[in-house]
Amino acid sequence: MRYALIPFFLLPLLLAGCAFVNVPLISPPSPLAEQVLEGDGAKKILLLDISGTISEQEKSGGLLGRAAPSLVSLVRESLHKAEQDKEIAGVILRINSPGGTVTASDIIRHDIMEFKKRRNVPVQACIVATGASGGYYVATAADGITAHPTAITGSIGVILVKFNVEGLMGKIGVEEQTVKSGDKKDIMSPFRKATPEEVKLGQEIIDQLYGRFLDVIMERPGNSLTRDELRKLADGRVYTAGQALEAKLIDRIGYLDDVIARMRTAAGDGKARVVSYYRPGSYKGSIYAGAAEKEGLAEALGGFDALGSSSFMYLWRP
Repeated sequence: MRYALIPFFLLPLLLAGCAFVNVPLISPPSPLAEQVLEGDGAKKILLLDISGTISEQEKSGGLLGRAAPSLVSLVRESLHKAEQDKEIAGVILRINSPGGTVTASDIIRHDIMEFKKRRNVPVQACIVATGASGGYYVATAADGITAHPTAITGSIGVILVKFNVEGLMGKIGVEEQTVKSGDKKDIMSPFRKATPEEVKLGQEIIDQLYGRFLDVIMERPGNSLTRDELRKLADGRVYTAGQALEAKLIDRIGYLDDVIARMRTAAGDGKARVVSYYRPGSYKGSIYAGAAEKEGLAEALGGFDALGSSSFMYLWRP
């Protein structure tokens, strides 16, 4: 093998003619695309996932990955796309979620309600595995709720999680010092035990948010429970599909296939296409594809930060 030697004085001239190309390591996000999962009819039924912890926070993409949109953002983007598509004859919320933050759950439910007003198409909820707390809260926006025979639902209530690391900090020789404008400014601080008054204030907020949860259940289409009956059911416990049906928290027990069949009948198209939206680069092979990815502790707690602010959550965690 022969090598050509380049004179030193020619290097600046060669380098001057070089073109440097800036290639991004992370490709920019693409708009949602549509994928047909089943059927070849003229009309479409959108299968919209409500999976994993419901949060308004973006999901981390790791060291080199791109952060994924929050579930709140993804649902809103999906509903906007569906609203522009006149072939969409209905939406199925495929729910597999233990809930999440109060605000995120409420925003998603609100967006679904507004979509129903603007498009006037049926929306059905199908709880495939877990539809608890905030997951059930979102389901109340649907015209009907179906649960798989082995699904878990309920957990109606609000929780505020707070860690107290004061003892741990003392053991490692770290002392926290806070300068504040008022004695309640650091309420629920993880660096000290909450005072009885702070617990009372937190309980008052929880009671109001709990009342809102009861309100949306009372307002759901087909509800036949009185508020007193509902309050007895809404003590935070979870229910099997059979128990939830008997308690009138859901409308029927069945599979996702059953919900699709009913919606096709309602649309007048027995072969209506079941579609989902996806980000280019991902893939769904069936109506059961696309389960939530494994979450870390912070994501599982709805974005809860042990050393930061606490979050009010419609969340069930066994």
